[in-house]
Amino acid sequence: MAKATFAAGCFWGVEATFRKLEGVTSTSVGYIGGAVAKPTYEDVCTGRTGHAEAVEVAFDPAVVSYDKLLEVFWTSHDPTQLNRQGPDIGTQYRSGVFFHDAEQETAARASKEAEQASGRHRGDIVTEITPAPEYWLAEDYHQQYFKKAGRKKLGLFS
Repeated sequence: MAKATFAAGCFWGVEATFRKLEGVTSTSVGYIGGAVAKPTYEDVCTGRTGHAEAVEVAFDPAVVSYDKLLEVFWTSHDPTQLNRQGPDIGTQYRSGVFFHDAEQETAARASKEAEQASGRHRGDIVTEITPAPEYWLAEDYHQQYFKKAGRKKLGLFS
């Protein structure tokens, strides 16, 4: 198994999107990239901890490639919005790829470059690509939120 970590705005919809992929064995939502140990949702919502809402994806590379995960990442949010996604505003909603090894870093940078060159976006992609720091699991009520809430239609994420 391998691990990938992405930030793409509110983690609920992004997590639901990755969960649907064949080869993804598990997902979790949490917080990454901040300066506070063991942050809570309330801490992160202040925008003062430096964390982003993120999704950690465990996957079988023999079934789904990291490149495919990157493709899903780019299409699951607007990577040109700085510190926001739609109505959600703040650094906790920033776009980011948090790589776990040199291969992931190379793939993420190449993917970002290709996505920018694709012409699918009006502006510049602002997605950060950084080494994966400590990932803090979000509270249980956030895990698989849409499934727990009985959401059938997820709009962009259905």
